[in-house]
Formats: sequence, C-alpha cells, structure tokens
Amino acid sequence: MPRDGTITRTTIMDSAQSLILGQGFSATSVDKVIEQAGITKGAFFHHFKTKADLALALVERYANLDQAHLDMNLVRAEELARDPLQQMLIFIGLLKEEMAGLTEPFPGCLYASFCYEAQLFDDNTHTVIQNMMLEWRRRLSSKFVDIIDLYPPKLDIAPESLADMALVIYEGAFILSKTLKEPVTTAEQLGHYRNYVELLFETPAE
Repeated sequence: MPRDGTITRTTIMDSAQSLILGQGFSATSVDKVIEQAGITKGAFFHHFKTKADLALALVERYANLDQAHLDMNLVRAEELARDPLQQMLIFIGLLKEEMAGLTEPFPGCLYASFCYEAQLFDDNTHTVIQNMMLEWRRRLSSKFVDIIDLYPPKLDIAPESLADMALVIYEGAFILSKTLKEPVTTAEQLGHYRNYVELLFETPAE
C-alpha cells in the first residue's frame, strides 16, 4: 500500500509539473492535474490538502534534484582536475554536454515559472527557490575565489557576480530556446560562458 501511495504522489507531481511548465501555475487547476494524472479527486487530496501544498512539494523536489545535479557535476570536475580553473572549465563543459544532447528545447525551469507568478506562492515556497539559487552562488563563487588567487583576472570582477552568470545564462537560454524552438541554444550559450571564463583567467605563456 505505501508503494502504491508513493507512485500516486509521484504521478500527481509529474503531471502537475508538466502542466505548469507548459501553461503556468495559475492556469493549472487541480481538476486538470487530476485529469492528466488519471486519478480521483479523493486521491489528490489524500496527498495534497491544497494546491499551495502541491506547489511547495514540487519546488522542494525540484530543488533537491538541482542540488544533486550541482553536486554531481562539481564532484566530477574535481575528480578530473586539481587546478580550480580547469575544474570550473570542466564543470561548465559538463553542463554544456548535457544540453548539447537535447533534441527538443528544454521544457523550462520550475523556479522561473514560479517567479513569474510570485504573488501566488507563500514565503516557504519562495525560500526554497532563493536558498537553491544562493547555493549555486556560494559553491561557484568559492571556486572563483580560488581561481582568482592563482590567476589574476584581466578585468575587475566580483566572484559572486561571475557565479550568478551561470544561472543567468541557464534561465535566459531556456527562454530563448523554447521561444525559437532551437534545442542547441542553451549549449551554445554555456559554450560562450566557458570561453569567457577561459579568456578572463587565461594562463600566462611559459
């Protein structure tokens, strides 16, 4: 029985996320989620008391997956190189490689979907999003601090701002890719970010 309940909850969340990314949160009614998931209204409210509870569960799951994705790629980059600049270039390259494999535009980002309709969500939901974005900033800016210690940048830059650029490119590229129906956009923009970082901290010729 617990297993069936878990499957139902996951089905509800998967259906809701797909609808929200396609049409927004306000246009995604509980009835539409129920129809998409192929469940009863009673089953929905057994797992989620309100639509707001569903929203919080969705963004918590999304943030957990995002955290795992960030950790996995940073660990992989650190396994492949000891130098912090090379680690960062590898990290961006791993993200680019993921996006290069897409045959359709990335479906979108739940953070962005929720931010566009920020007035519909409570503080708990906003806090989850803010904390995960700050985690990206913290982890990447720490790496950039190490890079700056070894490779003085050619321009004055703030490590936190340079770290934020990764998310700015991700979010902006998702929108452009989806609007123009061009799957390669995100990978191309990550490539530009990698080139920028490489040129900014280019190692001196020996």
